[in-house]
Amino acid sequence: MEEILELLSEDARLTPAQIAERTGKTEAKVKEAIAKLEKEKIIRRYKTVIDWERAGVEHVFGFIEVRCSPERGVGFDAVAERIMEFPEVHSLYLMSGAYDFLVVVQGSNMRDIAYFVAEKLAPLDHISSTATHFVLKRYKVDGDIIVERSEVKRLPVTP
Repeated sequence: MEEILELLSEDARLTPAQIAERTGKTEAKVKEAIAKLEKEKIIRRYKTVIDWERAGVEHVFGFIEVRCSPERGVGFDAVAERIMEFPEVHSLYLMSGAYDFLVVVQGSNMRDIAYFVAEKLAPLDHISSTATHFVLKRYKVDGDIIVERSEVKRLPVTP
């Protein structure tokens, strides 16, 4: 199973036949394994990594550090459930360290993200503070390098 998951995480377009060839399993066994993984929600969805800047589409990402107090009896989960329901929230992580949650939000511009923080996120019960950081440039996304690597243009050092 792990081998199939690894292959699909690298390239979700692989067919069961290609996976079977690489793993030494039969195509039927691969199809059965993938169906089981999907049914058990181990495979959540198939995804494409897109370089939106190169595509000419304006997307702004904000990383928001959130400090909050957990709710009695349910801990951080109740707060997380409220935060993750917002459509602007791209990802949500419970963190160790100086803050409790890292919220990744996506908007059309910085104003959209600022509005989200000020009007939707910060007013929630149990939220004590937020700190917003905007992504200025993406270099690597989900394991894929998305910038063109430039040639090293240094002159050789000679004695």
